Amino acid sequence: MSEKEKMLSGELYDSSDAELCALRRKAHALCRRYNALDETDEERANIAEELLGEHGSNVYLQGPVQFDYGVFTTIGENTYANFNFTCLDCAPVSIGKNVFFGPNVSILTPMHPLKWQERNQFQKSDGTFATREYAKPITIGDNCWIAGDVTICGGVTIGEGSVIGAGSVVTRDIPPNVVAVGNPCRVLKAVK
Repeated sequence: MSEKEKMLSGELYDSSDAELCALRRKAHALCRRYNALDETDEERANIAEELLGEHGSNVYLQGPVQFDYGVFTTIGENTYANFNFTCLDCAPVSIGKNVFFGPNVSILTPMHPLKWQERNQFQKSDGTFATREYAKPITIGDNCWIAGDVTICGGVTIGEGSVIGAGSVVTRDIPPNVVAVGNPCRVLKAVK
C-alpha cells in the first residue's frame, strides 16, 4: 500500500513520501498563484479547476486560500469561502452545496499520534528524518453556515442546515439543523 493510500484510508503514513510531497508542492504553488491574482481575474477559475477535486458551479473562494492537496476536497455548487480559508485535506473533505464560510476558517483533517513513540521523528533508510501522522475525513452538509474563526477537526461531520458560531472549535459531529457554538463546539438550539 502506498503512503498516499495509507493517508486516504486513515492509517499512519509517512508525510515525507515523495509522491505526497510532489502533490503538496503543486497545490501550494497553485494556491500562491491564485492568491496573487485580483479577485476579478478570470485566471483564478483555471487555477481552481486544476487545484480542486470535484466541484460544482458557482464556487467562490475569496482568497487567500491554502490547501494541502486540493484534489482530495469536493465542494458543492454555490459555495462561498471568505478570506483566509485553510483546508488541510490529508483525508477526504466533502463540502456540500450552498455552504458559506466566514473569514479565517480552518478545516484540519491531519491527526497526530498521542504516543510519543509513534509521533516523534524517525530516521528512514536513506538517512532522512520524517514523522508519521494519520488523517480523518471531514464532511460538511448542504446549506451550512460556518462563521468566522472556526476550526473543524478531523473525523467531524456537520449536518445539513447547521450553523457553527464564530470562534468555535468543532471536535465532534454536529447534527442537522442546529446552531452550535463554543470550544469545544456544542449544540445551542435547533434551527426552526
